[in-house]
Amino acid sequence: MNQKKTYRLLETVTSKHFDSDQELLEEAVMQIINNSQFEVDGARIWILDIESASYRLLFQMGNTKKIDSKFSIKIKDYSVFEKITNERTVLTDETDETLRKKGIFKYSATGIGDKAKIDGKRYYQYLLAVNSKNITDDLRYTLNIIAAVLTSRLKERHLSIRQKDLIEDLDKAKQLQRSILPEHEYKFHQYEMFGVTLPANIIGGDFFDYVRVGNDEERVGIAVGDAASKGISAAAEAMYISGALRMASTFQLKISPFMYRLNKLVNKIFSDDKFVSLFYGELSNDKRGLFLYANAGHNPPVYYSREKNKTGFLEVTGPLLGPTPNAHYETASHLIGKGDLIVIYSDGIVEAANEHYDFYQEERLLEFIKKNNSLSPKELALRILEDVLTFSTKNSQYQDDKTIVVIKRNDAD
Repeated sequence: MNQKKTYRLLETVTSKHFDSDQELLEEAVMQIINNSQFEVDGARIWILDIESASYRLLFQMGNTKKIDSKFSIKIKDYSVFEKITNERTVLTDETDETLRKKGIFKYSATGIGDKAKIDGKRYYQYLLAVNSKNITDDLRYTLNIIAAVLTSRLKERHLSIRQKDLIEDLDKAKQLQRSILPEHEYKFHQYEMFGVTLPANIIGGDFFDYVRVGNDEERVGIAVGDAASKGISAAAEAMYISGALRMASTFQLKISPFMYRLNKLVNKIFSDDKFVSLFYGELSNDKRGLFLYANAGHNPPVYYSREKNKTGFLEVTGPLLGPTPNAHYETASHLIGKGDLIVIYSDGIVEAANEHYDFYQEERLLEFIKKNNSLSPKELALRILEDVLTFSTKNSQYQDDKTIVVIKRNDAD
């Protein structure tokens, strides 16, 4: 299942009020089992019991054989628990004889919530274990996103009573965020670029940047990212990624190793419920218009070919930054011809909703770009934003930050 769609689905179903952690987790697990795209037919939530140094069964759902509701497993008897602490999500063979007798031969589990210390080691508050016929890396990535969303929601519940007047701090944060955003317009050899960000609140988690690569500045990097949280936290994550991009540009790292290292940093420094989608591409003075890029779980940018008069997508080349510490990212390429366009955007564009809860969607964006391909990058970006804002309404239930960066190759080299 698409990682961003997984995130949006769980964010939506867990956004309402819940009286307890268990009620929230039950709702999420029920949605996971009932949605055929997850390919999960059974699931269990385990809760950490610090006093007995064990995980006990909290609840179970699905078509698998039921485990005794009082069943628990000692941490010292089950090395997988420590592995989950280190890797968050594990896919391995089941070794507990009681569980094997219930037909559970493959163990697919992920850690949720805060961590508590037992005998000098830290363990997740909850574990989500699922039954699936497809125990693959795709399931690992999906479970990582599920865990991140549920951890975030649990933390929001625990912090919901701590509401303070943050107007002065928000104003300072807004000014700081504005100070690090690049100028909207940018020119590089035969290319013109224009970017704009419209936060849903005072500050947001969307960001874009233009980065000169290396001392000779023969390449320029274009980045668009989306920190999957809200408010000050999202803005801080966005500023961190932007700073890391600028620092890395001085070392002239190749794109794939750079994305690998950036992902490790995000995983290490951000909390378990935080992750970032990032599209990063590089232009040079290559006469063919070579555009090298990697896409870490971000919305696929749109390309427009003037010669063929067609639009398409630059697809994802790796998972979101953060949840999977050892993920790998491929570098892909695209040739930008004279008069061609690349439009990079965030969720807030295609998921803008009207009063009928219809989304703007990628198909409308493709048609709009194709119809208006003769415009300058600035005109096109602002026209897209205007069309999105006209389509959507402030009365819609969900609003997100909106970011657009348009790249156009001029006719004259």
